[in-house]
Amino acid sequence: MSSSRTPAELGYRMPAEWERHAATWLSWPRREGISFPDSFDRVLPTLRDMVGALSESEPVCINVINGAHEAEARAVLDPLPRQDRITYYEIPTNEPWCRDHGPIFLTRGEEPKLAAVDWDYNAWGNKYPPFDLDEVVPTRIAELLKVPVFYPRMILEGGSIDVNGRGSLLTSESCLLNKNRNPDLSREEIETRLRAFLGVKEILWLGDGIEGDDTDGHIDDLARFVSETKVVTVVEQDSGDANYKPLQENLARLREMQVAGRKIEIITLPMPGKIVREGMRLPASYANFYIANSVVLVPTFTDPADEAALSVLQKCFPNRRVIGIDCRELIWGLGTFHCLTQQQPAVS
Repeated sequence: MSSSRTPAELGYRMPAEWERHAATWLSWPRREGISFPDSFDRVLPTLRDMVGALSESEPVCINVINGAHEAEARAVLDPLPRQDRITYYEIPTNEPWCRDHGPIFLTRGEEPKLAAVDWDYNAWGNKYPPFDLDEVVPTRIAELLKVPVFYPRMILEGGSIDVNGRGSLLTSESCLLNKNRNPDLSREEIETRLRAFLGVKEILWLGDGIEGDDTDGHIDDLARFVSETKVVTVVEQDSGDANYKPLQENLARLREMQVAGRKIEIITLPMPGKIVREGMRLPASYANFYIANSVVLVPTFTDPADEAALSVLQKCFPNRRVIGIDCRELIWGLGTFHCLTQQQPAVS
């Protein structure tokens, strides 16, 4: 984008996830990737179920490396009924976490109505090189769609923010203020760029993330807007669990927050029981749901809390079908449905 004006100055904003989508973007995982060590094939049924549910709701755009990679994806997805809604694009990626390496889309009322933000990307603090392919995905998608693209020159993953579409943004200090992201930027400078490039006004800060989360505390495992003034947040009932204290502290912060001068309505989500694999705690959280046009995809873990979590979210989205999908294999990659998806908002 040649304009020296910021997206906010040009009238753009980041819509809420529940606003209408034109499509959902995904990046198909690579067998040789690092996300699912020794369990790639066991993840494929979950991915098929996810794409099947999404394709009932809206078009699904899938990034693949090349024709051979597309053939691998098709071997899993071709049995699905809505093939007319599944399109493959040759946009190579290192790993499948499109929420974090994909573009953040913005909209406004005048042409060009859709735009993309290409935040810098360093694989969650340089934890998982190489990430050179992932880093350029937003611009590749923007070029494909022929929409303007903005460059904030700041590292930010999509899973680290959540917006209500009306000027408020939730994030966490443990992630956005981590020195492995933007060591030369102060909190105030980070807030300034969030406002300028996402069209938000209020920045609402939570504290720490959950145990096992290699993203340093992404908000999409903690608390999510489900309406302009309503937030669901996960709580841990076991006071002996490592997540109990940070989640209670986040709950206390939310209770003091306001959105546009109104207190936030807080709805609590349970946490699933502790999941440990090969000696490592996995960051299982019901907050990692994804809101599509007609469905809400919720990770489940064959846990006693599954039904309660689904019930809470169904009440939040009475006009959408809330679908629980077993993510016991997917969470081995340290993320679930929200981490894999990136919404492209509809414009009219």
